[in-house]
Amino acid sequence: MQRSARSAVALAMRKRVGEMIVSWRKMGYELELGVGIAQGYATIGAIGYEGRWDYGAIGTVTNLAARLCGEASPGRFWFPSACLAATDDLFELESVGEGWLLGNAPSRSRPTMLSAAKA
Repeated sequence: MQRSARSAVALAMRKRVGEMIVSWRKMGYELELGVGIAQGYATIGAIGYEGRWDYGAIGTVTNLAARLCGEASPGRFWFPSACLAATDDLFELESVGEGWLLGNAPSRSRPTMLSAAKA
């Protein structure tokens, strides 16, 4: 997928979830979205055994995305500095400083520079 297409998908997702939040609140539910985006290699495929198959992705990049998602406040997209070029200038970004992301091997030796798309 091209960089601009990835960015457009992220923007469309944020817009659609914003619409869903309004309708869910009318029904008495609180729904929020914080997104972590990482870029890299992952192992993707069927996991399990006959009769119980699941499809998933595993690897350092999925762990990093999960850690970023856990840190992202509602309505925010968090990126490590390595992904900033892939945002295609469609997001207005602000630095949120350095962070030690638990369980992410590259950050054990140094903090990861983090940026967030403004809501």
